[in-house]
Amino acid sequence: MESSVMTNFSLWSPTRAGSRRSRPAAAFAMAVVSVAALSACGADDEPAAGPLPATKFTKNGVTVDLRVAEWKAPNGTLEVTFTPTDEGFHLYSADLPADGVEGVGRPTVVALSGAITAAGEPTASSSVSNIRVPGVKSTVPVYPDGPVTLTVPVHTDGTGNAAALLTYASCSTAEGCTVPVEKHPVALHVTDAEVAFSGH
Repeated sequence: MESSVMTNFSLWSPTRAGSRRSRPAAAFAMAVVSVAALSACGADDEPAAGPLPATKFTKNGVTVDLRVAEWKAPNGTLEVTFTPTDEGFHLYSADLPADGVEGVGRPTVVALSGAITAAGEPTASSSVSNIRVPGVKSTVPVYPDGPVTLTVPVHTDGTGNAAALLTYASCSTAEGCTVPVEKHPVALHVTDAEVAFSGH
């Protein structure tokens, strides 16, 4: 291939055919070299990673999206986004007591069991504020109205079945609260290569 390129370039060089014909030939030669260089680089590149495992469901006024992110076995993160289906509703803080404040609300919790464990504390995409709820003496910690994402660092211990257990409740100061969801299971399966959702 190299000798063919050089021969064609030589035939159209300024000394034989003049400068008007040398430019297309030079461009052609550079294009051939560029294609060869790109092909050589592509041979060493690793194939792009496919889409990461994800799933979603809607229950009691909240749509929940789960996604495995930044996965490099055996570590990664689990991102869980809770989105109220109606405007003006919020989720409660993950630090809320398990039975709420004076019975009002439920903490937003992502618990793990089986072959996946939490490798650290979850972080929330939104800050917490304290609000007053009619009939409740203490303030109640909540996230702002709308969606909130909890990101949990995770670690796999071998392979097998696992589950994310989700607890949450949405509430509106104007319209009241939805029925709490407690420990709703979302099944996962862990192999040496990946973590995949298998139902909920």
